[in-house]
Amino acid sequence: MNRQLPLPFPYTPLFDHAPFLRAPCNEAALAWLDRGDWPQGRLLLWGRAGCGKTHLAHHWSRRHGGLVVAGAMLRLEPPTRPMAIDDADLAPERALLHLLNAAAELGLPVLMTARQPASRWAVRLPDLASRLRAAAAAEIGPADDSLLRSLLARLLADRQLAVAEPVQEYLLRHLPRTQGALREAAARIDRLALADGKAVTRQLAAHVVADMTEAEMPGSDEDLDFAGPALSPMHGALV
Repeated sequence: MNRQLPLPFPYTPLFDHAPFLRAPCNEAALAWLDRGDWPQGRLLLWGRAGCGKTHLAHHWSRRHGGLVVAGAMLRLEPPTRPMAIDDADLAPERALLHLLNAAAELGLPVLMTARQPASRWAVRLPDLASRLRAAAAAEIGPADDSLLRSLLARLLADRQLAVAEPVQEYLLRHLPRTQGALREAAARIDRLALADGKAVTRQLAAHVVADMTEAEMPGSDEDLDFAGPALSPMHGALV
């Protein structure tokens, strides 16, 4: 079979423009985001990979004129506006403690995301641990059938993939029931369809399912949060 060589054009998730898909699993998180009285101005959203934490961080940041920062890239810099720290559990502890203290002094809210609640983080600095324990927290739980179906349809449409409904149903039946798995599947389908230059068939879908099952993809676990390129150190949500 002759295959085209796919060009490495990065897929960019539409965080700022795509509406967030509401469902019972994320109602508590959305309710907290709508409130303006977070304890000490801090909120932690946690949940498995791909559940939408990064998407919500971008929406919140855009609405409040804030900035989204990848936790691993956080530095000892004073905040000048509301901050959203994505994967805050990967942030250097001193930088995160400095941010929380400085933001509190300036009256700036801080939104954090992570895969686990703060009580499960391996935090060494006692002051940071106490501040995290005092922060409000909301879990984004497992998605139901309706949310998974809507998410898969959106992920395929975002990549301009025309996939028949029976093929989508096949994917939903055989893939792990997580948002991360659907995102990984959409990315793999996109690559294969481009390489083969053919429509997305059930055979192609079955190939993707088999590969993901064999490899035990991390999508069966969350973040792959909106599987796209890594955030830059200071990724503005207002771009």
